Amino acid sequence: MGSKIRRIAVVYATGQGTTGEIAEFIGNALESPQVAVEVVPIGHQVPDLAGFDTVVLGSPVHHDALMKSFVVFAYQRLDQLASPDVWLFSVGMAPALSGPIGRRLARRVPKDIATMRDALAARGYRAFAGRYERAKIPLRAQLRYFLLGGRRYGDLRDWDAVRAWAAEIAMDATRRTATTSAAAS
Repeated sequence: MGSKIRRIAVVYATGQGTTGEIAEFIGNALESPQVAVEVVPIGHQVPDLAGFDTVVLGSPVHHDALMKSFVVFAYQRLDQLASPDVWLFSVGMAPALSGPIGRRLARRVPKDIATMRDALAARGYRAFAGRYERAKIPLRAQLRYFLLGGRRYGDLRDWDAVRAWAAEIAMDATRRTATTSAAAS
């Protein structure tokens, strides 16, 4: 009896490329002989997501909201996302914050994101810090970032956290495949 190849799609929206780089990293971390992974940006030819066992969705966050093109994409495909296991990640400023206010904000899931997470019945959600180049951020946004506890600029992504989250997805997928295989026997 051959083992089933698990199909995973990592689909993302990106504004400046940071979310895409994290999506590619997740896709590479999930790839194995038992797993076939497709990493696809929204706007390209996205396959029928109902044909996947697991779908990982990602979007940048601006002002506590997911990117509009991502929200439209996800709501248009809710029927396709009913059967696969869905995982959701976002990339934004909050995970990079420190201090008492910043840490509290970093743990909070904004209402619009919680609504999307619940609509997708996501098995898990994770927020990651992105890349913040001071020269690309308006002065007003820099001030807000500083007042909320943002102290550093540059590449603030925590690749170990991304790797650990991908491992959590992989472990869940393996467990669910084993459970499905045992039930079919």
